[in-house]
Amino acid sequence: MDLKLVREEAIAETTRFFWDNRGFVPSEDSDEWEAEYRRQFELAKTRHANGEVATAGSSHAPPATPATEPGNLARLTGAPTQIRWAASLRADRLREIRDLGVREWLATTWTKAKSWIDTQELPTAVFLQRIAPHYQEYRKKADEEARLRAEQRRAQQAAADAVRKEVEAAGITVEGLIELIDVCDRLPSVSLKTKIAELDHDGRNLRIFETDDPALLMVLEKDKTARSEYAIERDEGLVKDLVLLMRALTLSEQ
Repeated sequence: MDLKLVREEAIAETTRFFWDNRGFVPSEDSDEWEAEYRRQFELAKTRHANGEVATAGSSHAPPATPATEPGNLARLTGAPTQIRWAASLRADRLREIRDLGVREWLATTWTKAKSWIDTQELPTAVFLQRIAPHYQEYRKKADEEARLRAEQRRAQQAAADAVRKEVEAAGITVEGLIELIDVCDRLPSVSLKTKIAELDHDGRNLRIFETDDPALLMVLEKDKTARSEYAIERDEGLVKDLVLLMRALTLSEQ
């Protein structure tokens, strides 16, 4: 005897009993649910021992279904017994709907088990008529959000293109900025503040920082074999070029 099947059948029969006789299912933690479950468990165990199959029962009965949801369906909320029932009702309903957009909307936003249970008796055509205004409102909001995202992307692209052209017109390159730093006198280290830029070229990585001294910048450098840190005199032209290049790189990555 497969006790797992017995338990699943007992749960389904317990839920069926309450829906058919009371119109609701109490919590599985309640004494009345536990008492009925134990009764149904013994009945199911007897049937399995005798090689019998459970009868179909009422059309309102929720079939036993796995607790896990298929990959692209949102997890249902509600009482565990309602969730098992609603998951099956949802799967059946979605199979009858041809519109992919409507199916996706229902699968991802209709997460209350009670909503599927309350609409189970509606023919699919009537069901679609009732949800149509809600789906249209959802599509209106989704289309507006998509439009705003597209505008934002276009604005970001335009800003990135403008900064890139400015960088190209000024002849700013990572290699050139590193060369400018290399020709500066290396001074003793000072305290770091905000990072201005990070440059990578030919195995070298340089991070350039503001410092407590307004006349100095700090450079933390590393390559494949060594690390070093040193200060350099602050040059406003160098700082401007570093900030502009970092802005161009940031915008290009968005």
